[in-house]
Amino acid sequence: MKTTVPLLILSTSLFGGCSTITSSEMQTVTLSARTQGGDAVDQTKCTLKNDKGSWTATAPGNVMIRRSAEDLNVECKKDGMSDGFLRAISRSAGSMWGNIIFGGGIGAIIDHNKGTGYDYPNDLRVLMGESVTIDRRDEKTAPVEQTAAKSPAAY
Repeated sequence: MKTTVPLLILSTSLFGGCSTITSSEMQTVTLSARTQGGDAVDQTKCTLKNDKGSWTATAPGNVMIRRSAEDLNVECKKDGMSDGFLRAISRSAGSMWGNIIFGGGIGAIIDHNKGTGYDYPNDLRVLMGESVTIDRRDEKTAPVEQTAAKSPAAY
């Protein structure tokens, strides 16, 4: 009985903050821009924003962004084309549930505040002239499919 309590405390402390230990605050995503006909658009200037920061990039390419519980908004511009808007939904990573179950929630609070307990879709495909929302949940179950919204005014 005397060794059970210290082992329980040790195991709880090891599982607390699981995402902080196993994941980075940063995530690398692939950014691309396409026409409504599906053709690639090169040298597109894009801005990616969430509550943790703002990043500028040229599509196509890879961008390192800071993870957050908030969605990631992307705006791409190219001379002679209508702007493209994308909202990437932030989803909790599986390690967040491990924190709640094994860590009593303290690790989940830490991971929430640092952003390490969340992920964005890995492939951000901006459709020029459209407003698109993508979800990592769709990425795991089927090929990336995007749905166009009616108006870019949501950004």
